[in-house]
Amino acid sequence: MSHATAAQLDTHGGHDHHEPDARVLLSRENIYVPEGAGIGFSNLALGAGGVCLLLTAVGAVLHGPKHALASYLVGVMAVLGMSLGAMFLVMVQHLTNAGWTVTIRRQCENIMALLPLAVALLIPYLVLQLVLPDDMKLVQWMRSDMKGDYLLQKKAAYLNETFFAIRAVLYVGIWLFLAHRLWNHSVTQDRTGDRTETAKARRMSTWGMFAFALSLAFASFDWLMSLDFRFFSTMWPVYIFAGAVFSSLGVLAIVLSTLRTFGRLTGVVTGEHYHDLGKLMFSFSVFWAYIAFSQYFLIWYSNIPEETAYYFRRMTGGWESLSAFLAFGHFGVPFFILLFRNVKKSTIGLAAVAVWMLFMHILDIFWIVRPMVYASTPADQMPGGITIWLDIVAIAGVLAIFAGALVRKVSSGVLIPLNDPRQSEALAHRNYV
Repeated sequence: MSHATAAQLDTHGGHDHHEPDARVLLSRENIYVPEGAGIGFSNLALGAGGVCLLLTAVGAVLHGPKHALASYLVGVMAVLGMSLGAMFLVMVQHLTNAGWTVTIRRQCENIMALLPLAVALLIPYLVLQLVLPDDMKLVQWMRSDMKGDYLLQKKAAYLNETFFAIRAVLYVGIWLFLAHRLWNHSVTQDRTGDRTETAKARRMSTWGMFAFALSLAFASFDWLMSLDFRFFSTMWPVYIFAGAVFSSLGVLAIVLSTLRTFGRLTGVVTGEHYHDLGKLMFSFSVFWAYIAFSQYFLIWYSNIPEETAYYFRRMTGGWESLSAFLAFGHFGVPFFILLFRNVKKSTIGLAAVAVWMLFMHILDIFWIVRPMVYASTPADQMPGGITIWLDIVAIAGVLAIFAGALVRKVSSGVLIPLNDPRQSEALAHRNYV
């Protein structure tokens, strides 16, 4: 069978009466990228990211460390969410024994494998929060002049620097261990063909999912919600989780679309896989909207000052425009576009929606973090001039470094898991819904 025949199978989406020829679909030319491919783009992205972070340091001098740290935190939490969301998807695929996802799972694993990079980018922020002078700290409860606050005193057993650092080490340790073991099980099966590696990954995912859920929940409390220690929401971890998976699906769609555009994974990842991936993207768009609205609605009608202040700050001072745009763009745009079957099956169409989803996810994190920079600053002491450039370079710097590393990771090995016992099911996947 020729390569053209494999492409024809991909176009038909597997709905003909013949099973695809695995020997052709799994040829080296189809499931590996050429040696050295993507290195130029990767070097460019890494270089641009380094320059942007240097400009961020300059911005910290010009406009204050709080602003620079907040913008940097937006980028870090965005890429951390992408990697954590991908790890969740890997564990779900193992737990459900999903067959159709086998040929797309390696790209989830590649995104997950960048967790050490995301953690490395996070560490400078955490360290600076602990050592900077009070007037430069973004986290209010760490400032010595806030220690006398009555509410903070009641939360001091949890909100203290020592316990904060211990928890951070614990969260990171759990994530890195899970990512390392899941990756090792997958690549070991590539090398040895030992099918028990799939069973081991599934068993680890059972307790790993609980560890992931708890660690993500408390990390979201520590690194995002506690920026305003007076605010509290029991729905917060689910809100952050929804955004993380939402963004990881977007990255996955972009990676797969890029590979397919350059002639890889022909007949291995088909329109049928794209259709199901589009459904997942649609589902988490709705899920995020449901959680976001539920949190807002519960806080609105309970009308507790400590809670409503969080939304009041984001509905005044110019932030109300971003709030409205976020509600429309994060939910409305992907919801109505992904209703169409043809978009979900389209390489270019799904990639375009994925780019929009990533943009909205970053805006969501920006909406959470950035208003806290000048939350306690009197209006007459607000800095003058346009400082949006600092937000752009800080966020772009982190994203560029992440993108450069991801390109290297994707091009460094096989594009799908080899020797997976469910591989034939994935190659013959047909979508009947």
